[in-house]
Amino acid sequence: MGLRLLPPSLINRIAAGEVLERPASAVKELVENSLDAGADKIDVILTDGGKESLIVIDNGKGMTPDELSLAVERHATSKLPTDDLFHLDFLGFRGEALPSVGSVARMTITSRPAGSESAWSLSVNGGEKGEPEPSSAGFGTRIEVRDMFYAVPARLKFLKSAATEISAVKDILDRLALAYPAVSFTLSDEKKKRLDYPACSDTLSRIAQVVGADFTDNAAPVTAERNGVSLSGYVSLPTLNKATAGDQYFFVNGRPVRDKVLLGAIKGAYRALLPSDRFPVLVLYVTLPPEDVDMNVHPTKAEVRFRNAQDVRGIIVAAVRQALTLTGCQTSHTLADEALSVAETAISFAPSPAPSRPKPLPYPKTTFSASKQPSFAQKQNLFRVNETYSAPTPRAFETVEEPAPAAEETADDFPPLGLAKAQLHETYIVAQTEDGIVIVDQHAAHERLTYEKMSRALNEGDAPAQYLLLPEIVEIGEAKAAALAECADELKKTGLLFEPFGDGTVLVRATPAILGEINAKTLMTDLADTLAENPQLTSLQERLKAVVARMACHGSVRAGRKLDVSEMNTLLRQMEAEPFAGQCIHGRPTYIELKLKDIERLFGRRD
Repeated sequence: MGLRLLPPSLINRIAAGEVLERPASAVKELVENSLDAGADKIDVILTDGGKESLIVIDNGKGMTPDELSLAVERHATSKLPTDDLFHLDFLGFRGEALPSVGSVARMTITSRPAGSESAWSLSVNGGEKGEPEPSSAGFGTRIEVRDMFYAVPARLKFLKSAATEISAVKDILDRLALAYPAVSFTLSDEKKKRLDYPACSDTLSRIAQVVGADFTDNAAPVTAERNGVSLSGYVSLPTLNKATAGDQYFFVNGRPVRDKVLLGAIKGAYRALLPSDRFPVLVLYVTLPPEDVDMNVHPTKAEVRFRNAQDVRGIIVAAVRQALTLTGCQTSHTLADEALSVAETAISFAPSPAPSRPKPLPYPKTTFSASKQPSFAQKQNLFRVNETYSAPTPRAFETVEEPAPAAEETADDFPPLGLAKAQLHETYIVAQTEDGIVIVDQHAAHERLTYEKMSRALNEGDAPAQYLLLPEIVEIGEAKAAALAECADELKKTGLLFEPFGDGTVLVRATPAILGEINAKTLMTDLADTLAENPQLTSLQERLKAVVARMACHGSVRAGRKLDVSEMNTLLRQMEAEPFAGQCIHGRPTYIELKLKDIERLFGRRD
């Protein structure tokens, strides 16, 4: 078969294969056209998830009959006044959207420019273009797409259920809505309105609409500028995280993108704050000179290429880390809400409820203090229901009395994490704050503190070592011994001194003084296992972080260890001084806070 030129209809179908994967792809292209046309109100209507039909209605500037006819021609655009592909002020610029949609579906465009007395309509069916005809419509443009992919039946079998396709469309609109807070968006189908975002005067309000108040209540603001790169937005506290990266929204020069450089920067910023299989929630806007970023990488325009990727990565890592540091030891409010929800559910499903509920007793206005807490025997009298029944003393509840100070504490005396009152199950510290209580996981909290100390020692190289009276020989196998040997010089900075000693063995001379009394053999075996279990950690820095994390676990207060009040309060004060004390090195919370009003609600004292 000889060479031949392909007909325009076939060329458009081939191009559509790159641009249009599903109904959501068509919605993206059409809504971007609406935004480029200056619309501030966009409505999307789906039938069968967009497979049967999808309609996009906007109040943009509209098109004349001549423009309407030209708009469905391949590579016709009003968005490139010059040949400059770098200074792009519009979302679209290829001139492929409308001809691509029209080549695989039945498309009707109805448009009326501002000031025009009438509207005009044009249809394209499987690439066959009709002529503009008079019509009736309000100002703006209405595009209806029916029988998606009828002209390329092979593509139909790859479409998912209506619910899945609707979800994909919503994700597209969410991202565009975050990029354009001043524009109102709605999404409806044959069942109900799926999305309704009124126009907002500020970005944070739009973020609350799209991502949710749960995020904005538990997020840190990010702002930075360096080397011509500006960064703004919000990132979640480490304790508010997800199983996927689906709630990470990146924008480059106002365009929603998915980029490996940006994803890698976030991973670096949250390293040691989240486990590798958990992802923070974030909305970040990156702005840089147009000549420093290439938007023309892929037909979908979802990928970008930075001229100085390291500069972009560096500012994101530094700014996000700084934002998280400024939050102090704060943890997500969501955790307390979940705890209250569980408690309320347990109460609502409690068996054999009483037939009537007595009015609650007047709540005594008492000044609480660590020094004036009565002994447990005295507390039993306070909680006694009647003289014939007294609740047994719970074994796991440890109460410690302190000598009374000279003056009574006031609300101003309470530190942020409160004053320790008790230890539960030899695992959890209960502290009283000014307006509630804090419950601390003692091992998780101390593990974070130990990790940060050892990380600083690794960077500064001044951690004291605790020498063993007799060096200990530890057998760990040749491969593991070799892996540890690669880290030996750096680990000296933490106070861990060891050296190779024959086949598959190491000789341990000292352990980090930070860890206190520790079994050297167990420590070295666990460190070797850590490296063996994480072969993906290729850089020395990553391996050192993993080793330090395992050492921190060894050197932390364990669950099951009794602490006195001074030890508990010391731990609380150290947490307040450590920026990342709100979560352990695995991303789990180290404490939750319950407000007094919420506790009163659980007991029916407050509506």
